[in-house]
Amino acid sequence: MQDLGYLFGISVSRVSQIIQAGLPEIAEKLLFLLRWPDREEIIRTLPNVFKSSYRFKKCRVIIDCTEIFIERGRNLNLRALTWSNYKHHNTFKILVGITPVGAISFVSKAFGGRISDKVITNKSGFLNLLEHGDLVLADRGFLISEELAAHGASLAIPAFTKGKKQVSCLEVESTRRLARVRIHVERAMERIKNFTILSTILPIALVAQADNIIMICAVLSNLQPKLIA
Repeated sequence: MQDLGYLFGISVSRVSQIIQAGLPEIAEKLLFLLRWPDREEIIRTLPNVFKSSYRFKKCRVIIDCTEIFIERGRNLNLRALTWSNYKHHNTFKILVGITPVGAISFVSKAFGGRISDKVITNKSGFLNLLEHGDLVLADRGFLISEELAAHGASLAIPAFTKGKKQVSCLEVESTRRLARVRIHVERAMERIKNFTILSTILPIALVAQADNIIMICAVLSNLQPKLIA
């Protein structure tokens, strides 16, 4: 902000006012670049890596969560809600969904870092977008098969190895194939967080604008070349 102040010959406080007022407007104008495509469009553009597996042909979306570091505030309740045991830092957590071709099709609101993958999936509104017959690809932390079943959808996650002396050949092959296609959601999230404003620690002054900032970074990521051929 100070750099922008020097560039335009205005005070830092004025720069802050302009940004606070402008971010919601920019996010609203760019929102059309973040869309949930219909099933016919998904089938028509399905990459070969999905077509090679009968199970993955039904894939509607690949989901995962990512966390954004935020500055530690003075409010004790905010500190508790945003503390992430995984990152050992105060964070915002968001749920991201991508289409099989790698376009970002869903971004949740920002939740406190302590929220679980299952809870954020239930609270984000993501489930309401699913249709009967959809397949959702996710990581092991998404124990949401019952929630998906209530919407007529199914879940594909890597096989659990805890408590097993040996994993079957079928489970190994299934996990390997799933990893090949699921890795692209991590690449999509990396694109979002490559923007400097999200790759460092989000200052307290911008915490209230987190949803707009994340949305803008997500839709700009969709202007880049597709992830999966």
